[in-house]
Amino acid sequence: MTTQNNSGIDTENGSSCSKIAYGWAKKTFANRNNEPGEIRQRIDGLYATMLDFNGLKIGISSDGIGTKVEIAERTGIYDTLGFDLVAMTVDDLAVNGFVPTSLSNILDVDILDHTIVDSLMKGLYDAANFSKIAVTGGEIAELGNRIGGYGDRMHFNWCATGIGVLHKNLSDTLDGSKIIVDDLIISVRNPGFRSNGFSLLRNILTENYGKEWHKKSFDANNSWGEVALTPSLIYTPVITKLLDNNLSIHGIAHITGGGVVDNLGRLLKINKKGALLDNVFAPGEAVKELIHLGNVSLAKAYRYWNMGNGLLIVIPRGSLDETLDLINDTESYQAQCAGKIIEDYKIEIQLHEENLIYTDLGVK
Repeated sequence: MTTQNNSGIDTENGSSCSKIAYGWAKKTFANRNNEPGEIRQRIDGLYATMLDFNGLKIGISSDGIGTKVEIAERTGIYDTLGFDLVAMTVDDLAVNGFVPTSLSNILDVDILDHTIVDSLMKGLYDAANFSKIAVTGGEIAELGNRIGGYGDRMHFNWCATGIGVLHKNLSDTLDGSKIIVDDLIISVRNPGFRSNGFSLLRNILTENYGKEWHKKSFDANNSWGEVALTPSLIYTPVITKLLDNNLSIHGIAHITGGGVVDNLGRLLKINKKGALLDNVFAPGEAVKELIHLGNVSLAKAYRYWNMGNGLLIVIPRGSLDETLDLINDTESYQAQCAGKIIEDYKIEIQLHEENLIYTDLGVK
């Protein structure tokens, strides 16, 4: 069975290759047994990995911004991509209970353009200040024609690794192991695409508007390129605020690649519980238009994009009001109760248009 979709990406093959890479990586964990840097985690597939340095528990995570780079090349706007890079990296740490501290980045380019590099690093500086991390290192590698992209200016790939320390109010990672039936699920709204699903986005817009789709008007004020480039909202500050207030959190799903379904499934798999989502945030107008233009089913869309939901936080029922108040009183963030944990091992999303039920939750 193929899972290749109209993004041109074979998701099943991608998952298989990730499992191969992780399988080899996991065999090296034993090299640090009973040594500083010993790997400490109860389950595979967390967003970040915990390392134990003689009692000091450190998290580490790596990610990149993928083909969103091309949107910057098309629009000539580079100073927002730092928010995407930081969000993809440090939010993966925060959702597992780590307070991010530092980030190192690698910028692979074909040729160097000082103006573009300066814009990228200014954006990274702004994003680091927002999330209270230090950019402690990095590398710029010139790879010539090994790197390509849109237009005739500098083309690049941008990735990073972040580290953080386990929050002082936690004894172990937030991995979903405490999730029980009747826990509540809070959604924190997301205003854009974050940094995922851009292969499908580009294919849909190219098919409908041609190779220069980014110049096409989306609304009276913005082109499709500008809308697609909406910077990722970084959730680390609000997650840290919840932990600082010692609120009970049973798990957090960061809704990135794999959409709502696969990322929530990562939390549910350890205890084999399910989720009923009957009050998720609606997707933004740009996502709705893409679904229409590309004839994308809602069942696929919720497995590809965040659909307006950047985080799903699982909490005990008695913590609802306090948790919502803390999030909604924090500038830039909006939250609502989106559903609850159920006994049956499935994810059901109840929408005005239709009910979506997913039972294949065997995600990475």
